[in-house]
Amino acid sequence: MGLALDLSPISPVMGAEVQGVDLAAPMDAPAFAAIRAAFNRHGLLRFPAQTLDEAALVAFSRRFGELQIHVLDEYRHPRFPEIYVLSNVDRATGETTGRHPDLGTLVWHSDLSFQRRPALATILYGIAVPKAGGETLFADLAAAYDALDGALKRRIAGLRAIHDLDHSRQRAGAPPMTAAQRAEAPPVDHPLVRTHPETGRKGLYISHHIARIEGLPEAESRALLGELMAHATGERFVYANRWRSGDVVMWDNRLTMHRATEYDAARERRVIHRTVVKGDTPV
Repeated sequence: MGLALDLSPISPVMGAEVQGVDLAAPMDAPAFAAIRAAFNRHGLLRFPAQTLDEAALVAFSRRFGELQIHVLDEYRHPRFPEIYVLSNVDRATGETTGRHPDLGTLVWHSDLSFQRRPALATILYGIAVPKAGGETLFADLAAAYDALDGALKRRIAGLRAIHDLDHSRQRAGAPPMTAAQRAEAPPVDHPLVRTHPETGRKGLYISHHIARIEGLPEAESRALLGELMAHATGERFVYANRWRSGDVVMWDNRLTMHRATEYDAARERRVIHRTVVKGDTPV
């Protein structure tokens, strides 16, 4: 595979589809460098018609850096703990469970923002996808920041927010984390505006994982977060990805937010394998 990638835009907002790449095949350094450059440029890449076993998914993901083993151990793949399994299919019976596997994915968030080193990239492999629903929505937080007026940019400059996984999961309707899980993922603080370490672009760094903004009264914190979230998830900044079986979709968590949409979990099968590449501490 040469240095030139066959890229085509997938929306006016963000993202590109990469044709003619087999992610399960050996990949030399120049080919990977071209993918990494496209990832930085577009923020989201979609690779159609892939056939990946677990080892191949982990191997490709690891090219981007250290992989996370998620604190929510009930979602880990039994043989590949780097893979977080999002599935409504019971492993023992093969039948649908009738429920969405992780309610925390249904709200706008940035992966691992509750960690001191949040996610660089998230990589999803669509093994089974529903005929209706189950899309993934993406918000471009760099474009959203650029569109803020000067007064609001000045107001949020230097502010920091507390990200708390247990808080956000309970707000989304998920059960509380165990004491051991909570100890592995205590609340952390990050700036409300971060600079992308490779492109230099500034963007909002917001997420449903935020419990509050440091130094602000609770009511003011909630109001400001609500204003920023409503702005960043406006239609002009959002791309809705419609899944096809075999798609691999990866995105840059440093300047994006995402969420899944509902589907008929009793009738439709949805099985997604996810890996997450750890990034740097936001600045």
